[in-house]
Amino acid sequence: MKQFSNATMFDRAVLAVSPLRGLNRIEARAKANILMNYDAGGNGRRLKSWKRPGTDADAASGLRGTIRQRSRDMIRNAPFAKRAQSVVTNNVVGSGIAPSITAKSKKAKAAAEAVILPYLQSTDLDAQRALDLASMQTVVCNSVFESGEVLVLRRTLSPGDGRALPLAIELLEIDHLNTTVLTCGSNEVRDGIEVNEQGIAVAYHIYAQHPGAATRRITRKTTRVPAADVLHIRRIDRPGQMRGVPWLAPVMLTLGEMRDYQEAQILKQKISALLAGVVEAGDDGVPKDHSGLDGLSPGAFVYTEAGQKVTFTDPPLVNDYDGVMRLGLSAVAMGIGITYESLSGDLRGTNFTSFRAGRLEMDKNIETWQQQVLITQFCKGVGRWVLDAFRLTNSRAVAAVGIDWTAQARALVDPNKEIPSIVKRIDGKLTSLQREQRRLGLDPDVIARERAEDEARYPAPEAPAPESTAPKPAADPPAPEDTAPKPNGKEVPDEPKT
Repeated sequence: MKQFSNATMFDRAVLAVSPLRGLNRIEARAKANILMNYDAGGNGRRLKSWKRPGTDADAASGLRGTIRQRSRDMIRNAPFAKRAQSVVTNNVVGSGIAPSITAKSKKAKAAAEAVILPYLQSTDLDAQRALDLASMQTVVCNSVFESGEVLVLRRTLSPGDGRALPLAIELLEIDHLNTTVLTCGSNEVRDGIEVNEQGIAVAYHIYAQHPGAATRRITRKTTRVPAADVLHIRRIDRPGQMRGVPWLAPVMLTLGEMRDYQEAQILKQKISALLAGVVEAGDDGVPKDHSGLDGLSPGAFVYTEAGQKVTFTDPPLVNDYDGVMRLGLSAVAMGIGITYESLSGDLRGTNFTSFRAGRLEMDKNIETWQQQVLITQFCKGVGRWVLDAFRLTNSRAVAAVGIDWTAQARALVDPNKEIPSIVKRIDGKLTSLQREQRRLGLDPDVIARERAEDEARYPAPEAPAPESTAPKPAADPPAPEDTAPKPNGKEVPDEPKT
């Protein structure tokens, strides 16, 4: 019994009668003592109201429909919520994440580029012929931010539709997901997503019409769409998560309180500007064509009834408006993952170092959202569908044809300092030229082709032949002239040698 130092006398008695039960009691007490070392594991007064359900990712957001509607209302009516959505979408998508064709042979690459790239850049990609690929990326990113998730459906068309490829893509709000279906055959349906025994999504049960559509022909028809024809775009934060959550969920209460606070400040300023005159009426009451107290407005003269007395309240001043708004917007920006300056547009007290430090952290979030949400889930999914349609219509197409995706360039804070740093990394062989070009949102293949075209169009002038630097041989010195006098202007013959 000496090894059970934390056992009480009762524990020892239980241990003697029932060793298994006694051992369980002692182990439970030891675990409880360990937990008590952390304040967060206790149940003190400060933690009594802390809700901590042990649910999985999808059960924790069981009221996501309510959260989604409130998020949409925020974006419609709260300026800072709309600004946050614009900041995220403009940085993640911008002018669009550009596709580029890859292939083992130049001939196959040229054939794919001639069909796929114009198709992606046209509105033929959209089932309603309203959006091209870049516009679709913007709508998808806005929807993921606002609603937490969005659906993309593949529509396989007949060859006579008039499009370059027999493919059309349809964007659907997540409201189209029929969450009332519980089973389909032997499979379970969770929130409209049918899963097999391994928990893998195999189909989606989708309403043919938006439940909130403003139409006279209301229908609740539901179609089972195979998972291969659906892209479910959302941000996944926990293992096993199948549904998305609006990005404003962690900061929605703060945004609502800030909106109320801002409206109260505006109303206070209106009341402060309410300069009016109150005239006490005589026995005859308010004169004709004059207003009573209900007509009180800035610059107006109003009358009171005889015997009435007007007493104005003196509400307390609400100061520190700027400080409260700054702290509130900072909390909202941090909760979303962007900088305070990008959310508020306030650059007071910001220098290059602090602005760049904030941008570096935000750029990491942007890169994560680009790669893990938009490129991995949407762009690559669309690319698979496009390549499948291309191979159906081009029998000579080989499987080696692929599509790479290049995100837009991030804005340089100080190009005069950042560009030389990039050049030094390339010259020092710390990175490749292609990698840095893609980081700047440029396609290396397009740059190489355009540079070759520039060199062919504007050939460099021929450089003059270099002059020889070898020393020239010294010339023979001229013979000395004979300066002897000549008689009668005639040459004097040489004297005979002896």
